[in-house]
Formats: sequence, structure tokens, C-alpha cells
Amino acid sequence: MPRSARLHRAFFDRSVHEVAPDLIGVAFMIDGVGGIIVEVEAYHHADPAAHSYRGPTARNAVMFGPPGRLYVYRSYGMHWCANIVCEPQGSASAVLIRALEPTAGLDIMRRRRGLDDVRLLCSGPGRLCEALGISHAHNGLAVDRRPVALHARETTPEIGTGPRIGITRAAELPWRYGLKGSRFLSKPLPGAGSASP
Repeated sequence: MPRSARLHRAFFDRSVHEVAPDLIGVAFMIDGVGGIIVEVEAYHHADPAAHSYRGPTARNAVMFGPPGRLYVYRSYGMHWCANIVCEPQGSASAVLIRALEPTAGLDIMRRRRGLDDVRLLCSGPGRLCEALGISHAHNGLAVDRRPVALHARETTPEIGTGPRIGITRAAELPWRYGLKGSRFLSKPLPGAGSASP
């Protein structure tokens, strides 16, 4: 899949609220398997829903390190979730990658997920981690070194916002960003929705 220039760690050394919408349309790949980011959520260090809110722990230590690294954790002991650390080192903010439009390695994704429907391969953080083979082994990896690759978006997307999903604290904040009209979103955006399959 020919793509534009790769993103480097310096891209993430700025506000999580700048990085999050700028990731919509970016290609996210693990060992050449992945697709276009269509949905993310921002988690700021002063945000009570952020894992870093109460300070560093063994689980969230990567968030307190340098920007441009993967922070991978288990959700409810079941699914892996992939985030990218943002802002200057120690700020402990991150962007959760919620959904991709699969574009590369679809056969591998289908085998890992055990289904054929391309729309359901990466429509949710746990689903996309399973499809891309992401696990705790990827925690702390730099996003500009193998096996991870991020390629800059080629066009400026139309982005919608809405409240984040699956949290109870600060749930009203509109810090979920998504590609308007995408049928690969994990959940429709308020007032924008997603295209029918």
C-alpha cells in the first residue's frame, strides 16, 4: 500500500488535543498489517478518566515516558487497547486508537479475528488490537521503528467529535474524534452518524 511520509516521534510532542484529530486519516501499521485511523479518543493527564490521573504505576509507566511510544493495556482483563503517548515527557497524556478502516493484510486480520466482515475487523480498540496482533509485547515501542509504522494522511478529512465511550468519569467531554461518514467507526458520532455498510 503506497503511502506518504512516515510520522516520527516529534509529531506527538504536543498537546493531546492537537494530536488526536490530526491522527484521523493516518495509516497505522504493525508489521505491514493495518489501515487508516478513523476514530480516536484523547486522554489528558488532568482528566479523571485518564490512567495517569492518580500518578505513575507499573501499569501506566509508559505514559510518563517520552512521547511517540505505544501504551498498551488490558481492558477489563479481556482486550488489549493501543494508545500513543503525547505531550512532553512526564505529561502522561495519550490518544486511544479506537477504530481503523482496514486496508493492508486483510486475510491476516480475518484469520486473527475469525470473521469475514471487513467492517467489523477493526471497529473498536479491542478488535483492532486483535486484528493487528497487538499485545503487551508492544507496550513502550516507538511508533517510528519496526514493527510499528505511521504514515501521514494524504488528504484533510472531515472530522466529527463526540463524548468518549465506556467511561464513567468526565464522560461528557467531547474528546472522541472520528471520520465523518465512515462505516468503520465503533459507534456513530452524534449528529453525523456513520455510513451504512
